[in-house]
Amino acid sequence: MGITCVTACGAGSTDQPGGADISSGTRHLNLVAYAVPKPGFDAVIPAFRETETGHDIGFSQSYGASGDQSRKVARRVPADVVNFSVEPDVTRLVKEGVVDEDWKQQAPNNSTPFGSVVALVVRKGNPKNIRDWDDLLRPGVQVVTPNPGSSGSAKWNLLAPYAAKSNGGRDSRAGLDYVSELVRDHVTVVPKSGREATTAFEQGQGDVLISYENEAIMLSRDNGSVPADEQVDYILPPQTFKIENPVAVVNGSTDQSAATSFVDYLFTPTAQELWAREGFRPVVPEVIARTHDLFPGDIAKLWTIEEVGAVLGAGTAAGNDGKALTGWEAVDTALFGAKGAITEIYNAGGRQ
Repeated sequence: MGITCVTACGAGSTDQPGGADISSGTRHLNLVAYAVPKPGFDAVIPAFRETETGHDIGFSQSYGASGDQSRKVARRVPADVVNFSVEPDVTRLVKEGVVDEDWKQQAPNNSTPFGSVVALVVRKGNPKNIRDWDDLLRPGVQVVTPNPGSSGSAKWNLLAPYAAKSNGGRDSRAGLDYVSELVRDHVTVVPKSGREATTAFEQGQGDVLISYENEAIMLSRDNGSVPADEQVDYILPPQTFKIENPVAVVNGSTDQSAATSFVDYLFTPTAQELWAREGFRPVVPEVIARTHDLFPGDIAKLWTIEEVGAVLGAGTAAGNDGKALTGWEAVDTALFGAKGAITEIYNAGGRQ
């Protein structure tokens, strides 16, 4: 259940995480990522550079809203490794010929080295008594969550209550009615990225921030160093959503072997421990077991993109060359694509 806070992951580039120079080396990699995992990479990259494989590899980093970052790479902004909030932002690069079609098979766990779950960040002491998704719809509760048009985190944020209210998509109208009321009556700030949403909340906007658990953990760690009115707690709703954040090697990389070595390192026990310490849920079973206490809270039902995609993709085979849509392809088509139901809700200001 509740604890607290989040870290920063500003947009832009940096080669000195925590004051450590990571740019030097005879080889060089450009990492282009969504905003939230910057603290994790700030820990993992220096550790990689201490290994025999990584000691002579320098890094440049760029962080921003996941969709925006993906579109930049599609326009051929220099990149060797990408890490996005959602799979469709990698799929865009496959369609553009920038990432290989078999990228999921190029690394363990479908090339997903870490993840999180959707959490609710509240003011210290939880003055609005927020416990579950219904509490966000109470009169006067103001919610901060980013725009799903630019932010991958926004998609995860909305999938959590949608899945909870629709029984994983089986009663889609119930899920959409919830999202519509949330957007129309309670979402008062719509930043471009998860990082910008966190910043807005830190600055005093809103009563509840829908966010990644790792952001909530890092925010809570700051409680001892910020004024009382900036301190937070966080809640894991009984039903929430599993966040999976993929990585991929860009096939136009000028140093494919270095890029592949770095991606492989992300799955090592050392790197997995570092991810966990920065609030991200590891994916390697032995590290999951070892770091269990870092992730307090009880989740009765953790919905997944595979599960909801199977429901939303049912009956789509006729319009898809005889093969039903699954996973993110099904979810994006039904909810977040140009004609998706949640896209239409946002375009109409929550009015269906």
